[in-house]
Amino acid sequence: MRNLFTIIFISVITTFTYAQSKKIEIGVIDSINSKILNEKRDIWVYVPHNVTNGMTSKKNYPVLYLLDGDWHFVSVVGLLQHLSYTNGNTICPEMIVVGIPSTDRYRDMTPSCDSMYSEKSGGNEKFISFIENELIPHIDSLYPVEPYRMIVGHSLGGLTVINTLINHTELFNSFVAIDPSMWWNNQSSLRETNTALSKNEFFNKSLFLAIANTMDKGIDTATVKKDNSRKTLPIRSNLEFSDILNKYSQNNLNYMVKYYQNENHGSIPLIATYDALHFVFDFYNLSLTKSDYTDTTMSIVNKIENHYKNVSERMGYKVTPTENTLYVFAINSQYMNNLPLAEHFLLQNITYHPDSFIAHDSYGDYYVSKGNYEQASIMYKKALSIYDNDDTRKKLENIKK
Repeated sequence: MRNLFTIIFISVITTFTYAQSKKIEIGVIDSINSKILNEKRDIWVYVPHNVTNGMTSKKNYPVLYLLDGDWHFVSVVGLLQHLSYTNGNTICPEMIVVGIPSTDRYRDMTPSCDSMYSEKSGGNEKFISFIENELIPHIDSLYPVEPYRMIVGHSLGGLTVINTLINHTELFNSFVAIDPSMWWNNQSSLRETNTALSKNEFFNKSLFLAIANTMDKGIDTATVKKDNSRKTLPIRSNLEFSDILNKYSQNNLNYMVKYYQNENHGSIPLIATYDALHFVFDFYNLSLTKSDYTDTTMSIVNKIENHYKNVSERMGYKVTPTENTLYVFAINSQYMNNLPLAEHFLLQNITYHPDSFIAHDSYGDYYVSKGNYEQASIMYKKALSIYDNDDTRKKLENIKK
């Protein structure tokens, strides 16, 4: 199937005037010939590099499917890189981003036909079928994925997110609708959503609804609900949607609604996506204190194990600490002079990541600090067998001297 896909690098920085310039690349443009849509569709894909000192870790990732991907790809990738970085405040997991550029938004992202906007509108079910039966299998077959999936959409893309939630609930784990067009076709989707939320169950599903301020100055959310003009229909529809969510809270849907007083329809996607990642993955971050690291009973070990057990249950697959995370745990323990705890994390790193350069190199450093040069030499040699580099080789030479 590879010959069907043209891969082109996407660059944040393109061509500079000076010689020997380099590019910063964040993804590839893949493509798929859709029989369902009867057209070729480009797909923008970002896979976390996960590079440490020149070594790329073998790892699978949950997947974020991004509607209007050509508009929001760079900003969403940037948010994920920042919020998933192992710095003691990891808000969300590293994720693959699959951006789906639009070809005909009215056709693909509207669940019913409104000829006032487009005679081709109303093809949303076919578009979702493309995602379910062609795109997701394609991504699953070629990229290192975990079974957790999120979908993010803005405006008509947000309408698609809601239609997917109520009619294809099991297709995704979490749904982010950013100022969705619930006004579409005289609120037909809003009425359908009301019925679905009142009758169906949404166990283990999360929805983040962001509402922009599209009102004229001097009008507030309480006043606008009494207005009947077409101009205020978009925000009235989303406020009504918010009321519906609150009305049927017994359906087990984990949801959050946030109104952005200072954001309009065009400015809301970035901050809403940031907030959505915090909400959806509110269970993901592990907060550790100095007392955790200095506790000689090593109760921190149980705390970490229970945390990752909970994260695994919520994500639907086994999640373990990354090599960088365990390295940080070990360094913090060593800094707090809790050497048994530091050694526990170093050994755990090798157990979880036996092919990791950093796991063996850092264990070698620990043995040097203990004066155990024989074991340090073993660890450095193993690290060099995984990734040959000057720094580790110098450490090994210093031991021999």
